[in-house]
Formats: sequence, structure tokens, C-alpha cells
Amino acid sequence: MTDTSALNYGVGDIVTNAIPEDEQMWVPQAENIWFRPLMFDTVSGQWVNLLRVRRSGVLSRHRHPAPVHGYVIKGSWRYLEHDWIAKEGMYVFEPPGEIHTLVVDDDVEEMITLFHISGALIYFDENDKPCGYDDVHTKIEMCRQHYAKTNLGTKYFEQFIR
Repeated sequence: MTDTSALNYGVGDIVTNAIPEDEQMWVPQAENIWFRPLMFDTVSGQWVNLLRVRRSGVLSRHRHPAPVHGYVIKGSWRYLEHDWIAKEGMYVFEPPGEIHTLVVDDDVEEMITLFHISGALIYFDENDKPCGYDDVHTKIEMCRQHYAKTNLGTKYFEQFIR
């Protein structure tokens, strides 16, 4: 039997407070929407982050080319295209391929959900035409730009790259 505990794969652990006390760690994404990076896998194109929406907010219509996993930590959200509501403590699995619009309703003060995303978010306009995207590299660039404006510094996000 091989002892794998001695093997070094060159990838270090990430151990961090997921919900930080320091507001600077939240990266603005859109009006009333922020994300907190937890892991960027630039080899496989995956990332893990917390998505936070305060008061009401809408994450643009988008589609995923690969599965997405989510766990609602606080508040609730829904998709305009579905009749279910993701509430605190719920796990959500999104199969790839469908265009959907994440909405946090006005009566929700704050929503925080952990998302594990593979591939990309491809954004669509009202005519179902692609109009933009986010992937692990655009998320890293958003972090780089945001942290450069804070006292955390431009390299702060590097601790999350694997």
C-alpha cells in the first residue's frame, strides 16, 4: 500500500474565513452584487466564490457550459425562469445549458451563496444573443483591479490561485 500523505502535488491548502470581517475582500461585480474569491483553478477553469447581493439585485441572464454547485448560506434567491426559491441551508445543482436569471427579491436584506463554477458564465441579451462572459481569468482580473484600489494590494488574490 502506498502512503500518499507524503506525496507533494505542488498545490497548497487554502484555509480562510469564508465570510470576512474586512469589507475590502468583497469584489464588486455589479450594482448591489459582490463576490468573495475562495479558489481559482486556472488549469481546469473552475472557481469557488461567495456571491453576495444586498437588498435587491439581478445577476444578468446567463448560461453555464458545465455544472454549477451552490449552497445558500444566508437569505434567498430564485431564477426568473423557475418556480423554486433557494433558501438558507439549501443546495442547488445547475446542469449546463439553460439560460437563467438570478434574482434576489426586495424583501431579502442580504443573500450569500457559495458557488462552485466550472467553465464560464456566458451572458445573453433579451434576444438570446451572447453579449459577454466571465471565466476564471476574468474573475482574477476583477480581483486584481479591485484589490489594487485597497490596502490589500494587487497580489492579495494570488493566495487563491491553484
